[in-house]
Amino acid sequence: MGLLSLKGFPGTGSFRHGVHPPDNKSLSAESKVEVMETPDTLTLPLLQHLGVPCKPVVKAGQMVRYGEMIGKGEAFVSASLHSPVAGKIKKSIMVTLPNGRHLPAMSVQTQGEQVSPHKIWADMKSKDWPRDCISIYDPFTIVKIIHDSGIVGLGGAAFPTHVKVTPNDTRMIDTLMINGCECEPYLTCDYRLMKEAPRAIVAGALLTGRAVSAREIVICVEDNKPDAVKKLKEATEQTVIKIAVLKTKYPQGSEKQLIKAVIGLEIPLGGLPSDVGVAMSNVGTMATVARGVIKESPLTHRVISVSGRGIKHPKNLFVPIGISMGEVIDYCGGLTQDAARVVAGGPMMGFSFSNFSTPVTKGTSGITVLSHDEISNEKETACVRCGRCVDACPMNLVPTRLALAARYNNPSIARQYHIQACFECGCCTYVCPAKINLVQLIRTGKKLVASGAK
Repeated sequence: MGLLSLKGFPGTGSFRHGVHPPDNKSLSAESKVEVMETPDTLTLPLLQHLGVPCKPVVKAGQMVRYGEMIGKGEAFVSASLHSPVAGKIKKSIMVTLPNGRHLPAMSVQTQGEQVSPHKIWADMKSKDWPRDCISIYDPFTIVKIIHDSGIVGLGGAAFPTHVKVTPNDTRMIDTLMINGCECEPYLTCDYRLMKEAPRAIVAGALLTGRAVSAREIVICVEDNKPDAVKKLKEATEQTVIKIAVLKTKYPQGSEKQLIKAVIGLEIPLGGLPSDVGVAMSNVGTMATVARGVIKESPLTHRVISVSGRGIKHPKNLFVPIGISMGEVIDYCGGLTQDAARVVAGGPMMGFSFSNFSTPVTKGTSGITVLSHDEISNEKETACVRCGRCVDACPMNLVPTRLALAARYNNPSIARQYHIQACFECGCCTYVCPAKINLVQLIRTGKKLVASGAK
């Protein structure tokens, strides 16, 4: 694949800047998805998505069925919550997520006859996903089911999917892009899903393409996943879906970089993919859309990766939303003696945490456990103005300026240098020779700006 053109598409297959961290995907890439048994208790925060928290529609002591709505997303940018098990609602509690947010949550104690998680995963993997009768589903019905099923983006951002696919007369969608790049090091849950359940992804992509009236549907995969590309090409035969195989580079999976790499368009500063006629979603989200629309099953389970040299047995797992991180880690044999840091998600954009009772949420793509050899203990030194962070930033920002603005409590400088355009990919921190945690400072600066400080 050349760097100047991407065969069959107007883009080049890559983007300017970015980095090439070791992907370490071999730790878990060949581990088939295993199904975890249903635990005794699940903890379900009322905010597992970008937007407004959902509101409880059940009370403590009430019995609920599998898949029953227990929290309703009433605002437009919100998502409903459904019970992954049959059981009894317990008294509400507060939980702290790895990003530091304190949130109210409901607990469900498992009771009664359950729907087997093995059956749910077997359905997902099956070949029984229609591709030739998608037209029987009305676009508005598809959008309504996506909304009612509580589906959010499973790539990590957890943006409510119905918002992306709701028809908009002022922003017509020409292309639906399905993100299978999974560029974060260590994580392989999307890779396994593409290998083991490609037909569910394809069915979801066709349904979503119909919902947004897209002229073109493209599934995007990096060239370090040839087996996934092969499976997807087989699953998309005799459909309108194209496969774009892209250069392996971080953060290729970012929507702005992916749109530029495939169709050569740039999203304006502060804009959205819909500004250039694109809707984008993740491969895992597409499989969930297929389950929601065709099987009438809401989002209750997801595939996650557990990887890193600090975990005894790296795996890919199919788990219920609300299971604790500790239960997942224990299932993988626990931590090794040289485990040094536990991260929710991947090491580039994830959040370190130490409370293992923290629940898996809809946006949890994995758990990465890093050993002492995989983290840097070097102390921060003074910025030497080498400019490496500028060369690495895929958004053409000046990370040191943003970080200094945050450190010295200067929101006006942060705004002047477009701090809100940063999507916290971590490239700047990765290349900084002074070991300044630039992205952490920028996160602080964004909160300062969001508070309205002058």
